[in-house]
Amino acid sequence: MKWLLNIWRTLTQPAKYLTLGMVSLSAFLMGVIFWGGFNTALELTNTEEFCISCHSMESMPYKELQETVHWSNHSGVRATCPDCHVPHDWSRKIARKIEASHDMWGWMLQTVNTPEKFEDKRLEMASREWKRFDRDNSLACKNCHNYDSMKWEDMSKLAQKQMKRAAELDQSCIDCHKGIAHKLPDMGTSRAPELIAQVGSGERSPQAKKIYFTALTKPLFYNEKTDVEAGTLNIATKVKVLETKGNRVKVGIDGWRKKIGAGRVIYYDFGLNILSAQLTKDAALEEGVMQVFEEKEDPMTGLTWQRVEAKIWTEKDYLVTDLQPLWDYARETYTTSCSVCHTQPEEAHFDANSWPGMFQGMIAFVNMDQDTQALVQKYLQEHSSTFDKSAH
Repeated sequence: MKWLLNIWRTLTQPAKYLTLGMVSLSAFLMGVIFWGGFNTALELTNTEEFCISCHSMESMPYKELQETVHWSNHSGVRATCPDCHVPHDWSRKIARKIEASHDMWGWMLQTVNTPEKFEDKRLEMASREWKRFDRDNSLACKNCHNYDSMKWEDMSKLAQKQMKRAAELDQSCIDCHKGIAHKLPDMGTSRAPELIAQVGSGERSPQAKKIYFTALTKPLFYNEKTDVEAGTLNIATKVKVLETKGNRVKVGIDGWRKKIGAGRVIYYDFGLNILSAQLTKDAALEEGVMQVFEEKEDPMTGLTWQRVEAKIWTEKDYLVTDLQPLWDYARETYTTSCSVCHTQPEEAHFDANSWPGMFQGMIAFVNMDQDTQALVQKYLQEHSSTFDKSAH
């Protein structure tokens, strides 16, 4: 035991002589030990087993992956969770690990531990991943899929056309291939989460006599108290606030309507099928709601149109003072979501009344919520050849 005591005294006493070589060697050995331990721990958290054990992911997304070509295919190459969701570059990997630490809170708080909770969060989680893929230009995909290595002759004519154009632009894969490994979220009834994140929920206290634009599609009401809906106020519609009471505002909606039936649909301008609001039949016939100023016949259709103003109530939220952020979002969405799979028509390539039919044919190939659909369509109509003559 004496020799153990001598070693302990040696280790615990200050050194009388410490050479540069000894300091360098000690630092080197400590660095190797630290780096080896850190890298080992990093790689242990970068395995599929770790992902599905700590994210409550095995019951839903992992099973969805097993039903796709990324799990089983003729080449026998399988993509694991880290292949797609963790960057391969070391610096980006570290940043992603730090970013993903918030998932640990979700695991601890059990925010997606049941199928119902997972579905409620699916859109939020998917949107976050789509943004990350766009930010990295789908680098995770391109680690395996390379435009330069593609055999165009093995593709169909349509696929060749689409993929060659994507290659020329170095297109982000996620623009066209959402849902390639997991089930797509239900976007149909969501309220444009990315749009709201960009433009906000509007002014807290809209002021009377000021002009606003609707940031979402909004219900209309007969008065400031009733829950009975009187119609729908379309997204990106210009309104003038006439009165405010509690959580509601009375707005004036200027536009034109066709003199047919109750004339309950208000359009942006004469002869143009750009929707501003749709009232119920009873609301359109309600005294004091609709005021008519003039009539004009459309020479193209022979229909009589009336210039009108509807005075009706809506909730005070999602009213913004600047329309441009809405148009910026719509333009970006049109560019990245609607047209990357095909040759992109310029906004001014069609007139305002032709765009709805063209656009409805395009959105069959994308997953877009109803508010965003309505916004992009209105953007295309109001930037069409009807208003912009430069394309013709």
